[in-house]
Amino acid sequence: MSVLSALGPLVQSKSRKETLLALTAAYMLVQLSSLPVAIALPTIADAFDTGIDDAAWIVIIYLMMLGAFVMLGARMGDRFGHARVFFIGIFLSTVGSGLIALSQELWHIVVWRAVAGLGSAMVMGNANAILAANFEPNERGRAFAVPIIGARFGTLIGLAFFGVLLQFVSWQMVFLTFVPLGVLSIVACIPMVRSQVSVKSERDNGPIDWFGGVLLVAAGVVLVLSGSHLHAGEESYLSSDALTYHLPMHFLFILMLGVFFLVERRVSNPIVDVRHFKEGPFSLSLATNVTYHFSMLATMTLVPILVEEGFGMAPLFVTVVLLPSQALGLFMPMVAGWVYDRYQPRLMRPIMMIMIAGGFLVLSFAASRIPFWALPLLMIPISVGTNMFNPINNATVMNSLPLQHRGVASGMMETTREMGHALGATTAAAVLALALPSGIALLSDASARGFYIQGFQLSSLMVVFVLCFGALLAFFHRAPTFGRPPAPRQQVEGAASAAGGD
Repeated sequence: MSVLSALGPLVQSKSRKETLLALTAAYMLVQLSSLPVAIALPTIADAFDTGIDDAAWIVIIYLMMLGAFVMLGARMGDRFGHARVFFIGIFLSTVGSGLIALSQELWHIVVWRAVAGLGSAMVMGNANAILAANFEPNERGRAFAVPIIGARFGTLIGLAFFGVLLQFVSWQMVFLTFVPLGVLSIVACIPMVRSQVSVKSERDNGPIDWFGGVLLVAAGVVLVLSGSHLHAGEESYLSSDALTYHLPMHFLFILMLGVFFLVERRVSNPIVDVRHFKEGPFSLSLATNVTYHFSMLATMTLVPILVEEGFGMAPLFVTVVLLPSQALGLFMPMVAGWVYDRYQPRLMRPIMMIMIAGGFLVLSFAASRIPFWALPLLMIPISVGTNMFNPINNATVMNSLPLQHRGVASGMMETTREMGHALGATTAAAVLALALPSGIALLSDASARGFYIQGFQLSSLMVVFVLCFGALLAFFHRAPTFGRPPAPRQQVEGAASAAGGD
């Protein structure tokens, strides 16, 4: 089996080619829009003569807009057409990212970063629904693999070129690269938007629940802020200043989420119909999605700390450790999608989660005993499990509700994704801090390394526990009994054209 042979049946119609091209370009753009800020933040802080804590709002505002508006963006797609809202999102993301390069003040960057985050929310909230409308349930594993590979390719571009641009040109040039890439994405999306025939979700004939949308956005904002260090003192989750900030914010998020669900139970056309959560396959697939993305952000949080603080290496070497994962992502998602679509193996998702957990377990025990060059090798099980789990879990979530509820499924999948990211980064950093002495800043680098490695080991064991819990949920997941039956091959093109890329 080759990647091309697995991809062939997905592009037998013009509308399917247009859809995959548009989604792949958009995924790459969104991935690039998050990566450069992470590596450019210190440079931007120096350029505007400000601290990292102020410059961090560039990251916070993007995550806030993405996490808070993704569900509302998906429901707007149900009402006005997923392809239309998706296209507007790409336009906003391109314009917002490009205008950052022209900013003369830090707050200008924050504003345009918010615009880019809103655009990314509209893109990600509708991308899954567009894909579900154009591909049958037994094709979605491979179909989801295509844009995921595009996202991995975007990460490789960022890792290869953005550091060079920051070092030898300027931080503005990093964001100017979005202009041509964004224009190409817009051009790639135009045929898909034109091919739609004003198809909207079959369930949405009423107005959007804007009040519920505002409540959900507010809860999302509080969730993102609850994980951010917007308090006095050191950037910690355990200091007295941190506890008086983070704990009330977490409680406020839970309270607002409860109010949101109470309101949604009483409206006729809710943003999130709570009755969907009575569908066991849907609820279990979302819970598994949270645990998976929890481990993803825990990896991105813990590995740089292990490399820089535990091994005393320069930030550049973080790329050396993470690069194999991105390289495997150029083909392994398609392999996983092909196996999932062809055989529908019920145990594939729990096995992949156990593989990721096993990788963390080995890495935690070996961290204090291995040389640095062995780290990329020990990351391979985590990389394989991650790249194979992602497309099949996306397909599982979208297959867990009928097609007419694709907007809800798409929005909830991305909402739980952002929830997992927020919880993973926050919890991993908090658990790691438990192993660090209060006066670690006074220790020499050599003396502090042992404590950081111990913190990494403790956090890794926590991630292993979460992943095993997710694997247990995936094990008890049963395929739903609804959904479209596989269409005869000669009907595929007509069905996709009728969906119109919506």
